[in-house]
Amino acid sequence: MKYSDQQRLQKIYDNTAKLLQYIQDNSIERSALLTEYSLQWLVTTPLYNVGEHVYYLSDEFKEAHPDIPWGMIAGLRHRLVHDYDGTNWNIIVEVIFDELPIFLAQIEQLI
Repeated sequence: MKYSDQQRLQKIYDNTAKLLQYIQDNSIERSALLTEYSLQWLVTTPLYNVGEHVYYLSDEFKEAHPDIPWGMIAGLRHRLVHDYDGTNWNIIVEVIFDELPIFLAQIEQLI
C-alpha cells in the first residue's frame, strides 16, 4: 500500500509514542535495555517501523524539514535489520532515551 507523507507521519508518530509509553509504563531503565535480550527484541520492531516509514517519505517532504535527521533514522533501521548481531546497544539506548522524545515532539509539530 502506498501511503501519503501525512499518513506516514502519523504512523511514525504512533509507533514512536507507543514505544516511549511502553518504556515509561513498564519502568524500563537504560541498564535493562543494555542487558535484557527480550527488551532488545521488543524495541527493535517499532524502530524498524519508524525507520521504514521515514525512508519512504517523499524527498520533497524531507528536504522541506532538514532539521530532522531523516537519513540517520532510516539508516538506523537498515543497521538493525541487516546487522542485528553488530548492534551497539549503547547507541540504541541513547536513541531511545535521549533522541526519541525530541523526535516525537518534532513529528507532533508536523502533524
